[in-house]
Amino acid sequence: MTPGSGLQAGLKNRHLTMIAIGGVIGAGLFVGSSSGIATAGPGILLSYALVGTLVVLVMRMLGEMSAANPTSGSFSAHADRALGRWAGFSIGWLYWFFWVVVLAVEATAGAKILEGWIPAVPQWGWALIVMAVLTATNLVSVGSYGEFEFWFAGIKVVAIGAFIVVGLLAIFGVLPGVHADKASFGNLTSHGGFLPHGPGAILTGVLLVVFSFMGSEIATLAAGESEDPQKAVTKSTNSIIWRIGVFYLGSILVVVSLLPWNDPSIAKDGSYVAALNSLGIAHAGEIMNFIVLTSVLSCLNSGLYTASRMAFSLGQRGDAPKAFARTTSRGVPLAAILASVLFGFVAVFFNYKFPDSVFLFLVNSSGAVALFVWLVICFSQLRMRRIIQREAPEKLVVKMWLYPYLTWATAALIVFVLGYMLTDTKGESSGRTTVLLSVLVAALVVAVAVIKEKVVGRRPVSAAEAEPVDKVSVG
Repeated sequence: MTPGSGLQAGLKNRHLTMIAIGGVIGAGLFVGSSSGIATAGPGILLSYALVGTLVVLVMRMLGEMSAANPTSGSFSAHADRALGRWAGFSIGWLYWFFWVVVLAVEATAGAKILEGWIPAVPQWGWALIVMAVLTATNLVSVGSYGEFEFWFAGIKVVAIGAFIVVGLLAIFGVLPGVHADKASFGNLTSHGGFLPHGPGAILTGVLLVVFSFMGSEIATLAAGESEDPQKAVTKSTNSIIWRIGVFYLGSILVVVSLLPWNDPSIAKDGSYVAALNSLGIAHAGEIMNFIVLTSVLSCLNSGLYTASRMAFSLGQRGDAPKAFARTTSRGVPLAAILASVLFGFVAVFFNYKFPDSVFLFLVNSSGAVALFVWLVICFSQLRMRRIIQREAPEKLVVKMWLYPYLTWATAALIVFVLGYMLTDTKGESSGRTTVLLSVLVAALVVAVAVIKEKVVGRRPVSAAEAEPVDKVSVG
C-alpha cells in the first residue's frame, strides 16, 4: 500500500475482542468508585446499573449504524450523514478535545504512581516518558497499538475477574486461609439500609460514575481497521451487557459486600484496596497501584489512538487539515497522531503550570462531552435507520430494540441527567460548572461549523461517501 492510501486492516480479531472488553474498564472504576460508595452507600449499585443500561442502549444504536457502515469516524461520520455536516464537525472535534484532555489527566495519574516507585525521576519526567513511549507505539502501526492494548486490557480483565472470584469465595466463607470477619451480603442492608442517604443519592451517584463508562465506543472506531469490520462491531455490541454486568456491577457488589459501605478504610485507601486489605492480602496497595497504572496506560494508548482516528476522519471529510487524512506506508495517520499528542503535551504542561485555572477549565469544559456524544448518537440513529432501510436493508444485522421508542426514551434520560447536573453546585468541578462550560465550548464549536459551512459551502461528495451503505472499505 502506498503512502496516503488510507488505513489498513491491521487489527486482529483477538485485538478487537480485548479492546471491546477493556474499553469499558477505565481507571475511573478503580479510582473513583470510593466517592460513589460514600455518596450512595450500597445503592451505588443502582447508579451503576442505570448508567450501564444507558450505555448498553447507546452502544446498541451505535452498533446498528457501525455494523451497516464501519468507519474510522464512527458516530461523527454517522452524524455528518444523518444530521448534517455541522453535526459531524462539531461532535468530532468535541470528542477529539475530550480525549486530548484525557491524555493529560491519565499521563499525570500514571506519573504519580511511577514517581512513587522511582522518585529519582520527577513526575513531569515520567509523564513525558509515558506519553513518548505510547506515541511511538501508535506511530509504528495499528497492529502495535492493538498488541499493546491486548495486553493492557488483558491485565485489567484478569485482575477484576480474580478480584470477583476471590471476593465471592470470601463472602461465602469458603476461601481457605482468609478470615474476612466483615464479609457478608448482609452489608448491603445492615448499615443504615440499602439507601442510607435516601433515593436521591442514586442520581447523585449517577453523576459520579457516568464518566467512568466513556470508552465503550472505542471498539466501533477500531472496527474500521479490523479484518472483518461488520463482525467485530456486531460481536462488540452484543457482548456489552455482560461486560458491564460483570466488570462494573459484579466488582462493586463484591466491594460493598466485603466491607460495610461506611467503613473508614474505603475513603482512606480506596474501595478496591480496602477490600483487598480486608482479606488480609499482602501489599494490596501496591497490587492495586500496578492495576491502576495498567488501566492508565491502556486509557492513554486508546485515547491517543481514538483522538488520532477522529482527526483522520475529520480530515477525510474536509473538516480538518488535509494532512490529517494522509497515512504512511503502514497505514498510520502520522499528522493526526502528532497533532493529537502535541495538544496532549500542551495540556500536561497546563496541568503542572496552571492546575487550578487553565487545566481546571479544560477538564470541566470537556466533562459533559460523553453525554453530548451519546445524545448525538441517539438522534443520528433515528435518522440513519430510515436511510439504511431505504438503501441497504440487508445491512441491518444489528437492530436497536423497540425503535424508535427506546431511542427517544434514552435521549430523554440523557437530557434528564444533564439537567440534574445543573442542580449540583458544590465545588469548582461541580456538575453545573461542568455542564455550563461544556455547553459553552460546544456552542463555540457549532458556531464555527455553521460559519464554515456558510462561507466555504457544502463540500462535494467524496468517492467514499458516494458509495452505497453496503460497499464499505476500511480506507
